[in-house]
Amino acid sequence: MEAYAMVEHIRLSPFKTRLVADLVRGKRLEQAIAILESLPNRPAVAIRTVLLSAAANAENNFKMSRDALYVSKILIDGQGGVKRVSPRGMGRADVIRKPLSRIYICVAEKEEA
Repeated sequence: MEAYAMVEHIRLSPFKTRLVADLVRGKRLEQAIAILESLPNRPAVAIRTVLLSAAANAENNFKMSRDALYVSKILIDGQGGVKRVSPRGMGRADVIRKPLSRIYICVAEKEEA
């Protein structure tokens, strides 16, 4: 059984967010939270929030044990972005693209073997 949480339209670069997501993929819940709290990167705050939400969903909706949870799947997708216009010389304009991301985190219980 898996529980998930997702956030869309967050103003973070997907490339930089994936670098942080690779550090916690496959880790136990408490270990992943400790890693994210020690990182100075902006995506670490957003990923930690979504991870805690997924853990709460698993605990409250599916009655999973918080001690046995691990990050089974974490996906970071780009969502196009927001376009802004910056004026340039001689009446021209440049387009500034500000990226958007979607964060999807799935947690599952570790099977004891």
